[in-house]
Amino acid sequence: MNLNLFALLLAALAGATMALQGALNSALGKVVGLLEATLIVLLIGFLTALLFLYPLGLGKGDILKLGGAPWYTLGGGVLIVLITYGVAASIPQVGAAKATTAIVAAQVTAAALIDHFGFFGLTALSFSWWKVLGLVFLATGTYIMLIQ
Repeated sequence: MNLNLFALLLAALAGATMALQGALNSALGKVVGLLEATLIVLLIGFLTALLFLYPLGLGKGDILKLGGAPWYTLGGGVLIVLITYGVAASIPQVGAAKATTAIVAAQVTAAALIDHFGFFGLTALSFSWWKVLGLVFLATGTYIMLIQ
C-alpha cells in the first residue's frame, strides 16, 4: 500500500475515533466530573502506551534523547489536557456532531497555517488558492453544521 494512502487512512481512523473518544469522555465526565475524567483518560492513555505500545516495539526512537528536544515540543503534554477537557466539556453542551465540526474546522485552519509557515521545524508548504478555496468551503460547511 502506498505510504501516503496508509498515512491518510490512519489519520481518518484517528479522526473517527476522536468523535467516539469525545463522547466516551463526556459520558465519563457526567459520572466523575470533567477534570476527573480528563485525568482518568490521560492516565489510561499513559498506561496503554507504557504497557502495550512501547513493549510491542512500535516506537523506533530513543526516549533518553528527551533532553535534546526543544522545550516547546513538550507543550503537547499541556495541549492534550486542554484538548481532552475541551472535547469532553463541549459535547454535552452542543452534541458530538457540532463539537466535532468546530474542532475539525479549527484544526484544519491551524494546520494550514502551521504548514504554510513551517512552524516547529516542519517543511513549509505554501498556501495556494486551492487551499484558500478549501478553507472557504470548510467554513461554509461548518456554518451549515452549526446553525441548527
